[in-house]
Amino acid sequence: MSFKHTFKAQVNWKLDDNETTQNPKGFSRNHVVTIANKKTPLEVSAAKAFRGDETLYNPEDLLLSALASCHMMSYLYVCAQHNIEVLNYTDTAEAILNVEASGSGYFSKVNLKPVVTIADAKQKELAKSFHNKANSLCFIANSCNFHVEHHAEILIV
Repeated sequence: MSFKHTFKAQVNWKLDDNETTQNPKGFSRNHVVTIANKKTPLEVSAAKAFRGDETLYNPEDLLLSALASCHMMSYLYVCAQHNIEVLNYTDTAEAILNVEASGSGYFSKVNLKPVVTIADAKQKELAKSFHNKANSLCFIANSCNFHVEHHAEILIV
């Protein structure tokens, strides 16, 4: 059985007084993203390297966060299917963005570094192996054209 879901987001940006889009340095990159049926809009900008406000989220942050979050939820799903009790999950994910001289860019690699705590020592190797299965289920990972590596660590309580 296959089916489709539709997700909607609205981006709002406005030129401020004393700004111009006739010069790449002449305008703010700050904008608001409103996602359908969500409580809180996101204040977003470009990354600092691209003249953005470093205190706000940027698209690169959001892509990495989406990938790490999706992987975690896929991983928890696979563990639940196999009766593995996960007590804690932390990931310090990193993404490599390559920027060309033309100004174009792309992600070349993401490193997910999940540290997972489980209850049963006998399930340690099985729990570690499920990161590959989670990656194959992750909607975001399946939509990316760059390599996603997993450097997982499994801890036992």
